[in-house]
Amino acid sequence: MFDNQSILITGGTGSFGRKFIATLLARYKPRRVVVLSRDELKQFEMQQEFNAPCMRYFLGDVRDAARMRQAMRGIDYVVHAAALKQVPAAEYNPTECIRTNVSGAENVIAAALENGVKKVIALSTDKAASPINLYGATKLLSDKLFVAANNISGGQATRFSVVRYGNVVGSRGSVVPFFDKLIRDGAKELPITDPRMTRFWITLEHGVDFVLSNFNRMRGGELFVPKIPSIRVVDLAHAMAPNLPHKHVGIRPGEKLHELMVPLDDARMTIEFDDHYVIQPSARFTNVDIDYAVDAAGEQGRPVDEEFEYRSDTNPHYLTVEEIAALNASH
Repeated sequence: MFDNQSILITGGTGSFGRKFIATLLARYKPRRVVVLSRDELKQFEMQQEFNAPCMRYFLGDVRDAARMRQAMRGIDYVVHAAALKQVPAAEYNPTECIRTNVSGAENVIAAALENGVKKVIALSTDKAASPINLYGATKLLSDKLFVAANNISGGQATRFSVVRYGNVVGSRGSVVPFFDKLIRDGAKELPITDPRMTRFWITLEHGVDFVLSNFNRMRGGELFVPKIPSIRVVDLAHAMAPNLPHKHVGIRPGEKLHELMVPLDDARMTIEFDDHYVIQPSARFTNVDIDYAVDAAGEQGRPVDEEFEYRSDTNPHYLTVEEIAALNASH
C-alpha cells in the first residue's frame, strides 16, 4: 500500500513517530517519508538514524496553516501524531493546548484537502472518551473535527479516520521511564497516585501495526479502538521494583482513576471486530450509506450490547505482574 507513496507524519520525532518510520522503512519502499515537527535537535538526532534517500525533515508547527499546506504537497497519506499531551501542563496552560490540539487539527485537515491527500489517520487517546481534563477535551474536539472532515471533503477522495488507544509502554508520557529513573536514583519508595488505579496498556509495535492496518480498513469517519490488556498501577510498581514500598500521593489534576475507550453512550454506534472496535460516526455525512460492519479490508463486525463499555477496570484481560515485567524487559 505504501510502496512508491509519500507519507507525512506530524510530530514525527516522538516515540510513536520513530517506531512508525522504522516499521514503514522495514516493510515498504516509500517514495518519500516526511517528518514534520518543531524540534530541530530531535530532527538532527533522528537524521543520524533514519537517513534513507526517501527521508525528508520539515521544521514546522501544526499551528502554522501555511507551513502545513507546503508540507503536504504531493503527499498521499498522513498520520497526525502531533499534540500537547501532558495532562497537568494542559490544565495550567489551556490556551496553548487548544492551539495545538484543536487549531492544529483544523490546519492538518485543511492542508490535506487542499493537496488532495488520499487518507489521513489522526491519533487520539483514551482521555478523549468522556473527558474530565482539558487535554482529553481538546482531543475529543480533534476527533470530532477529523470525523466531520469527511463531510467537508464532499466529492473529493480524501478520507479521514481516527485511532484511539491507551498508554504506550515506555513512551515519554508513560509512568515507566519515571519509575525507572526513581529506581536508578536509589529511591526508597515509589509514588502511587491511588492503589485502585488501572490503565490500558499497549506496546509501540502494536500501536504502529494498528495504525498501518487501519489505513487498509478505513472507509472514512470511523474511530478505531484496539482490544488491549489492562494493568493495575500497583502491579506495574511491583513488576519494576518488587522490594520497594509504595507511597500514595493522590490523583493529579485532571487525572482519572480508570480509563475509558468506548463510553456507554457510544455503544449503539459501536461494532466489534476480532481484535478491535469501531465507533461509527453518529451523523452520516454523505448520500452514500456506508456499512461500517464490513470494513474496506473485507473484515466482518457485529454490534455490541447496548450496555457495553470498554473500561480499563472492567476489561477482562489483565496483565499479571510477571507479564508486565516481561513486557517492560522487551522494550
